[in-house]
Amino acid sequence: MSGFSSMFSQLLKLFPRTEFQALVKRTHAERHARGFTCWGQFVAMLFCQLGRAHSLREICGGLRSSEGKLKHLGITAPARSTLAYANAHRPWQLYRAVFQELLGRCQGLAQGRKRKFRFKNKLVSLDSTVIDLCATLFDWAKFRRTKGAVKLHCLLDHDGYLPSVVVITEGKRHDVRVARTLRFDAGTVVVMDRGYVDYAWFGQLTAQEVFFVTRMKTDTVYRVVERRDVPERSAVLRDEVIELTGLDAAAKCPFRLRRVEVDDPDKDGTLVFLTNHLEFGATTIAAIYKERWQVELFFKALKQNLKIKTFVGTSANALKVQVWTALIAMLLLKYLQLRSRFGWSLSNLVALLRMNLFTHRELWGWLDQPFEGPPTVLLASQAALDLG
Repeated sequence: MSGFSSMFSQLLKLFPRTEFQALVKRTHAERHARGFTCWGQFVAMLFCQLGRAHSLREICGGLRSSEGKLKHLGITAPARSTLAYANAHRPWQLYRAVFQELLGRCQGLAQGRKRKFRFKNKLVSLDSTVIDLCATLFDWAKFRRTKGAVKLHCLLDHDGYLPSVVVITEGKRHDVRVARTLRFDAGTVVVMDRGYVDYAWFGQLTAQEVFFVTRMKTDTVYRVVERRDVPERSAVLRDEVIELTGLDAAAKCPFRLRRVEVDDPDKDGTLVFLTNHLEFGATTIAAIYKERWQVELFFKALKQNLKIKTFVGTSANALKVQVWTALIAMLLLKYLQLRSRFGWSLSNLVALLRMNLFTHRELWGWLDQPFEGPPTVLLASQAALDLG
């Protein structure tokens, strides 16, 4: 028997109990707790994500079967009704606070890493994704007459591809309403799709010296004030400085903007970008917009690798607890990727970790050399790859 505790136990050590208890106190999460601690609830919900448990029964059963390996964590497997009550009534804000703490540590690891672009500006992508829900079970999550949904709005920091801001709303909330509540440091470059085109907001960003790159709407009315040379042998067709002349648009955004038209061979047409950055090269503007794809990949990875499409509770609070735990698990995986010397893909890391959650092996050694060590770990890892 290895002298190490289970890998799940070692992962939980990344959430120091004193810090966790300080967050519990700050969010008043244990105000009416009787016996079952917030730490026990957190361990159970993190196991739901990393162990891919599909129901409260599976969470509690899975923890009970591993109880001998969890005793040193100071928790016992909860009853199903106890966990259900905690998820419905304990404030989800605790999980958002845990997420913020872990995010700070991930950002520290991501600093100083090689960046894709030469410019020094902070690059972030803004987007949202809809999580469909059954309208009869989740009657509070209004979306369409026969469907319920919540929306996950995310600001992805391209340093480490970390979700730096996450907002969960009902499905009907418009993206721009959430975007207007966000605050950016001067010099930040925000990239987003056409769903965020709002000239008053663009005017505010420009006044705050925040840059944006987006797709231009086809009905935009404008006047060209300067035509610039385009790079030879590039996909750039036009690079123009413009002023908006539409009645409302001109008043809301009185600044000069930039229109960059690029050939798009994939769609047999052109892409037209709109930005308030007048200095970057036209090819850089196009490349920045292409990088927006990273936020789509983030949402895809979240939905494919973690439990975010089916829920173990139907109240708004229980759903938010589960979504925030999925986001914490995602950050945990990002943290492991940043710490490891092995070139993990997210899907391989989550699959192999799931198979070895209760294996007794030193976590960091396994992360760097996953295919060396105890035969059980090796066989499980190879099986995961063969199945993949």
